[in-house]
Amino acid sequence: MKFQFRLAYYLFGLLLGAVFVMWYLKSKATDRGVEFCYFPNCRVLKDLRSKSLEIDSLAKISLNEKWVTMEDIKKSLTYGDVDFEKSNEPYRKGKIYIIEGKTSNNEDITITMINYEHKVLLEKIEKN
Repeated sequence: MKFQFRLAYYLFGLLLGAVFVMWYLKSKATDRGVEFCYFPNCRVLKDLRSKSLEIDSLAKISLNEKWVTMEDIKKSLTYGDVDFEKSNEPYRKGKIYIIEGKTSNNEDITITMINYEHKVLLEKIEKN
């Protein structure tokens, strides 16, 4: 058999196997609720969501003003963007993270959080 036919059979089998493995792993991950986060933004947001959340007095003031809700904070922790230029710096025995997100009224907000080893402190929420 010529080399080009062997190569075609090999690539076809490899493609078929890759599709099967992707389909199998995706269905298995969906059943168990597993997320695959490989990018830095996704990994940081997943880490912040996985820890218990405490709210600082400045953030409570913003939440009491009713222009932002905890649902907006949760969505920002899922779909927001981490500003890495200002984030990941040591701050009060933890690391500070600045997250840019949106409210349900489509207003831009900036969330400042301090990531400790076992908890996350929501320090302040600002309108942009």
